[in-house]
Parts: sequence; C-alpha cells; structure tokens
Amino acid sequence: MASAPPILQKLRAVKEASPAAPLWFDHVVEAARSLICGLLAKQTAGRVWIVCETVRAQETLHSELLNWLPTALFFPETEASIVEGALPDPEITAERLEILQQLAGKTGKNRPPLVLTHASLGDQVPSTTALQNVELRLAKGQEIDREKLLEQLGSAGYEHTPQVSARGQYAVRGGILDIFSFQHALPVRIELFGDEIESIRQFDLDAQTSVQQLEHCTLLLDDISSAAPAKSLLSLDSYIGEHDLIVSAGLDLDAAHVRIIEGAAPGEGIENFDAAIFDHGLGEFEAGDLVVDEVKRESFFAQLKQWRLDKWSVHIFCNNEGEIERLHDLIPPVELDPLTFTVGSLARGFVCPAAKLAVLSDAELFGRYRNARARRAAIRKARDFANRAQIDYSELIEGDYVVHLEHGIARYEGMQVLPRAEGRSEEVLVLGFANDARLYVPLEQSFMVSRYVGIGKRHPALSELGDAKWSKAKQNAEKSVMDYAARLLKLHAEREVQQGFAFPPDSKWQREFEASFLYKETPDQLTAIHDTKADMESTQPMDRLICGDVGFGKTEVAIRAAFKAVMGGKQVAMLVPTTVLAEQHYRNFRERMSDYPVTVDLLSRFRSQKQQHATLKGVADGTVDIVIGTHRLISKDVRFKNLGLVVIDEEQRFGVLHKEKFKELFNLVDMLTLSATPIPRTLYLSLMGAKDMSTIETPPPNRVPVETTICGYDERIIRDAVTRELARQGQVYFLHNRIESIERVRDRLQMLVPKARIVYGHGQMEEHQLEDVMKVFVEGRADILVSTTIIESGLDIPNANTIIIDRADRFGLADLYQLRGRVGRANQKAYAYLMLPRDLMTVSGARKRINAIKQYSSLGAGFKIAMRDLEIRGAGNILGTAQSGHIITIGFELYCALLRQAIAQLKGERVRPRLEVVLKLDFVALR
Repeated sequence: MASAPPILQKLRAVKEASPAAPLWFDHVVEAARSLICGLLAKQTAGRVWIVCETVRAQETLHSELLNWLPTALFFPETEASIVEGALPDPEITAERLEILQQLAGKTGKNRPPLVLTHASLGDQVPSTTALQNVELRLAKGQEIDREKLLEQLGSAGYEHTPQVSARGQYAVRGGILDIFSFQHALPVRIELFGDEIESIRQFDLDAQTSVQQLEHCTLLLDDISSAAPAKSLLSLDSYIGEHDLIVSAGLDLDAAHVRIIEGAAPGEGIENFDAAIFDHGLGEFEAGDLVVDEVKRESFFAQLKQWRLDKWSVHIFCNNEGEIERLHDLIPPVELDPLTFTVGSLARGFVCPAAKLAVLSDAELFGRYRNARARRAAIRKARDFANRAQIDYSELIEGDYVVHLEHGIARYEGMQVLPRAEGRSEEVLVLGFANDARLYVPLEQSFMVSRYVGIGKRHPALSELGDAKWSKAKQNAEKSVMDYAARLLKLHAEREVQQGFAFPPDSKWQREFEASFLYKETPDQLTAIHDTKADMESTQPMDRLICGDVGFGKTEVAIRAAFKAVMGGKQVAMLVPTTVLAEQHYRNFRERMSDYPVTVDLLSRFRSQKQQHATLKGVADGTVDIVIGTHRLISKDVRFKNLGLVVIDEEQRFGVLHKEKFKELFNLVDMLTLSATPIPRTLYLSLMGAKDMSTIETPPPNRVPVETTICGYDERIIRDAVTRELARQGQVYFLHNRIESIERVRDRLQMLVPKARIVYGHGQMEEHQLEDVMKVFVEGRADILVSTTIIESGLDIPNANTIIIDRADRFGLADLYQLRGRVGRANQKAYAYLMLPRDLMTVSGARKRINAIKQYSSLGAGFKIAMRDLEIRGAGNILGTAQSGHIITIGFELYCALLRQAIAQLKGERVRPRLEVVLKLDFVALR
C-alpha cells in the first residue's frame, strides 16, 4: 500500500535516533499503531521490538500488524501460578522457546518484528549459548547415524511411543522417524534412505498427514524451559541487538527509540511528527445503519465521493470475500473505482490527512467493532490437538462398572500384559465379577465391553461368571423393550406422517450471508448446518437436537437456519431461558443480519410495555421476521402470522410445563434445540432415534481447556485468583447463589481486593438495573461480577476467564458444567475454582458431581457430562413407561442397543446378525 512522502521522511530520521532522543508519533489513534509499526519495520536495518502495556493491547496490535506484515512475531507473556510448584503452560513455553530460537539465530535485514508486553522484557529466559548447546540441526540430504540419533533422543528425555501425540515424544517405523520437539508447534516426520535424510515434513497430529515440506529443522535435546540452570538464564532484553529498534506503543518507556501515543507528546527528543497525523475517519455506525439508516448511508457515500475528488487512497479491510461482495452491492459503482478491498482483520479504521490515506474496516461499517476480539491469526496447531474433543463413550478408568455382552456386569480393574506362547505377550482388560472371579478380555475382543450406565446412585450387583441370571435378564429386557419400542415408534410415526413446510434451497443471499461469517467453521459445525438445512427443505417437520460444547458454534447453526427460514417467507421464534441471554442473542442476530432486510425484535421483561406491544403487533402482522424472547413468547397474547421455525436455546433450563406447551403450540413447525448438556430425557430420545441429533465435538481454533480446581473455601485462593486475572487485564465471575447475602459477599471481596471494580447482579433486580449491571461488565468497566446463576446460560464475554463458584456442592452436574463454560471462550487460559465448605469436602454426593467435572475437563466434554448425568439422574419416565428396572439390570448402552434392534424389527427392516471381526495386534500399548 502506498505511503505518503512525509511519513517516509520522518521514518528515515529514525536511523539517527538514539535512546536519549526518541522519535515521537503523537495524536495516533490506536487503530493506526499497527501501520506505523509495520512501516518502521520495513525501514529499519535491525529487528523492531514493539512493546505494549498490556496483554490485551499486545493481542490487538499483533492481530492488526499481520495485515501489513504477515511474518510478525508474538511473544506470549507467562502467567504466575497461584498453586505452589505448578509447571508453566507447556504450549506457552513452547511458543516462547520457538521465538527465542528465531531471535538467537536469524540475522541480517528483513527480520520480522516482535510484539511483546512491557512485563516480558525483564523475563528470565535461556541464553543464546544455552539454547545452542541443546540444539540438533537436521537438513535434507544430510547423513546421520540413526541409532545414535535415537540414543540422543532417549537421553534427552524423549518418550518412545507407537504414535506421536504430544511434545517430547518420538516414534519409529522402519525408515521413518516422527519427532515432536519441545519448542515446535507441529511434529516433524523424517524419512531416511539408508543413512541419508530424504525428506523432512511437518505433519498434522490429528490426521497424521503431512502439512508442508521443510529443508531443515532444529530439535531441542532438552526441555530447557524447565531444566535450565540459573547461570544459563538472562533477561529477555539481552536479546536486543545493536541495530534493533525499540518501539513503545501507548506507554511511556524510557528505553524506547520510538514512542507512539494518542495524546500530545512532551516535546522532548527529535522533532515531533505533525499533530493529528492519524484520526478516526468515520462516525459510529450501529448494527444495520449502513442498510436501513438513509442519512448515515448517504453521509458515508458523500465522504467517499469527497475522498475520490481529493485523490485520496482509500482501503477497506474485510474479514472475508463475502463481506467484500456485500459492500460492492451497497456502494454506488462510481464510488467503487478508487477503492481497494483487502481480506484482513481490522477492528477500527483511521485516516491520515497528510498522506491522503483512509483505511476503513467492515467491522465499523456494519457496527460490529464493539464486539471485535483480538484474535491471533497464527493458529497454535499443537494446542488445537491437545484441546480437540476426544469423545469416547466407553472411556474407562479403574473401578468403573462395565458390561460384558456375554457375561454381564463387572468391575473394570485395569489392563495387564500376560505372557503367552513362544515368549510373546498379550494385553488384556481385567474384569472383576462376583465371588472374586476374574475374566481376562483380549484387546481384540474389547468391543464386547462397554461402560455401565444405569439409573440412580446405587451400584449394580456384579454378575456371576457362568450363571444363567444374565441371559434371563437380557431375555426379559428384550420382551419388555418390544412393547416400549412400539409406543415410541407410534409417537415418532405420528410426526413423520404429518406434512410441514418445505423451505426452498439456498438462495444467493443465503450464500452471501454464510460467507460473511467472521470465523472458520469447524467440520462438525458444517455437518450440523448441512443436516439442519436438509431437514428444513424436507416436508416433514424438523425436530433436531444440536448437542455441542459451550462456545463450539451452536448459535451460528441457529442463525443460519433462522436466515433460511426468513428467506423462505416464514417467521422465526427463538426461546431462551433468561432475559440477559435474550438481550445477547438479540444483539448477535441483529448484527449478523444487519446488511439484509431482516427485522429482528426482542420480547422480554426488560422491554417497556410500549415496546412489548409494538413487538406483539409486528409478530402478528408479519413485519417482525425474527423474535427472540424468554417464556414470555408462549404467552396467550402472542400470535404469529406465519411461524416456520422455533429455536430453543439451553433446552435443559426450561421446565416440563414449558416443554409441553412447546409441543402444543409448535406441533407442525420446524424445531431446533440447542444444548451443551441436554437433559437425560432429550438425550435419551435422540439416542433412540425419536429426535434427530447433530453433535459438534470439534473445538474452534485457539480454544483452551479450563483448568479446574476443587478446594475448600479459602479467601487466600480467592484473592490470588482475582489478582492474577486482573494482572492480565481480565475479568472475574464470582458466583454466589443466595440473593439475601450477595451484597455482603461483594463487600468482603472488596476488602480482599481493594482496587477491583466490583458489581453484583441477580434475577430479582428491577427491570433495567440488571441490564445496566451486565452492560457495565460486558463493556469492561467492572473487574468482578458477583452474581447468581443468571450468568449460566449463553453469555459470551471473552475477557472473563476466571470463575469462582461458592458452594459448588449445591449445583447439579450440568449446572456446574454450564457455569464453567462461561470462561475459556477466547484463546486465553481460563480457571475455574469450585469451592465447598471444608466439612463437605468428603461428602460423597457433592464430590461425585464435582469430580465428574474435573474428570471431563477436556473440550467437547458436554456429551460426556450429559451421559454421566443420565447415569446419576436416570433417563426419565418417557411416555409413562417405567423401563428403569431393565436399564439397571443390563445397563443403558445394552438397553439402547436392544431398543434400536426392536424398532428396526417393528419397521420391517432386516436386522443383520453381528459380524465378528477379530483384530490381531502385534504391539503392546502399555509401556
């Protein structure tokens, strides 16, 4: 992009700058800092070190700097642990080591700039010499001693595994070596031809397929981050070279050669750059303004015309091609000619009058900048692997109850390696039955073993090996399940034979709308979207459950379905359990559809009587396309003109009476249900096939699992947890579910952390008081929100990444999971503290629920939680048929299998006998 001569003239003066005479850039709005930093990097012989005041500012600047310099580096700040002796985050450590290697090794011109925080400058890091001493460089065409290399890896602490799955591991398969070094984002696959390295490739851990070819790679033969002696550590600023340039962005740093600030500079040092060099180029646009607000639209077009006549250079950044296409439709053709469109992420635009330069963003034009997130463009592939959903419903731990298909209920006692003929060994699962009997199940027969899921809290009786009771129990369950299946099939058939509305195929607007989504869809999310739209295009009324973890993209599925329904001439109703969540969905839907003629409205107690009356009128006469609200939507005075789709969010939060009302009101309407942890009844119906289900198990990029701590109530832990979060400019939820004492808790927290800005909220506040509290917290004007469970459903505040739950023993399993899901929604590591009174730390019921949360701490565990909840609470008395006795006797999974088989028989489908496949494994998994 062309830059004006005045800018370059001033930048050339940087070469003569010294620490005693810094160059000032004053009156620079935050959005323009990245451009100046990029220009500095291109004009400087050494490396540019860009120092930011906070992690948030660092994230934002780096994200926007990638628009100008895609090679810009990001040095992550370490987090102080409040748990004594805790190891640092391995992913952050790996990123830092990889950056340090680049700082130590690359010299010459065009070195990529580094963005870091002021606090990181003084970090103790391994010296250049210490890094070089543990490096092993391998190159294509190099001859190596294979056995010596393997010996080096073993001595360096690398673990030999059949398949690489984590840092510090290596695997050998003939002439192929897979190695995951301590500092790289991806492992490497080294292919040997004899002793010569034929190829080096990075590969993806999930698919185990190659990502890109490399000419060389560097391995660390020691995890130097955790083992470096004190004498080999130096301050990070010792890496700054003689010709490097230090730039301070928004803070007063004495060592900086260049200072970029928004206010006026003190006037010291080299002559200041022209005042008001950069400013915001546009007024504020709210969501939808560019489409519906004629005054603002015409004002924007007039500004474009003036810039064109004055021969300005105008650049517009859009997140994707869909946004560019949409702006081409909106902007008059005569004003399009001088515009340059670029795909990139920019929260706000800016102008530089001296350079006749205007840079705009689609985020501000469409009124989205308030919710813009600082997002790292470089995806941490290793972290994605560590965090990806690994759902295995038969996942076993020692002590679990299991069901063997032929022998009955047993207790899983782990895995053993047993000797067999010819000096070989065999791995087996050890199952304990009644009377201390043991059954050793070879791994190739492990498909016959599943985890026992029953009903209630009692333990099942262990079966006796060789006893006929198990066979009789299965036979009795089979007989009972046939009758139950007939009733279930009748219910399902009644809905299937009814004719609903078939929505038309996707239109051009639908494709444009979906292309404007700011983030990359995950494969599971795309599948759920495809299944939902296929259901909508069918004549049968849709009844689909979208089961996905908190923050995995269920709402986007609903948004696209809603848009499709409106394009098909139908109205949409979205029911949510709380007014706060209704407000947030209302804003999200309105922003996503802002550049289309779609009317979105809200119906909740937060709206005045006048507003509610206007909404009801619009729903009745069809001028409101989408209405979002609480159970107020199923009141008698709500009349739809042409309802086509109902979306129920957080389904588990609605009561039985509400759900019965849904069935009554929306019998022939397409229904889409969203839930992270569906209630047992809904999950059960979905597993049975009476309700279609799509699961979203893949986490979005940069999602990090929540570190969960279970502890007794301790104010020292509370103080340290809050202090750590505030130190990284984050926010904290403190959940106290007692309205009568919530103010006392707020006051106590204020004493523990005097500098924190604390607000509190609960469901019994006056109409607009709670809304004001939530707005203050969402906009970052408060550090701690003390609240009841009003935060449980769907709130999306990426900056809040610590949650402290007081009296966690009083919550159900799904409730705790939902609450914990309020944090960890950005790429920051998140923390959850589940606090119990010390005298309850050993009570079995509460510990059982909370330990389940701890056990299922991985991303995508919502389905596991629902299955565990099904075990604790039971499947419910569906259709009034009490089947719980059979489920207790044979276990939920086998019961489901029998029911599916019975349904298939009643439908007249051919039930194929089970084909037994025996897989012989020649390697041992236990090492």
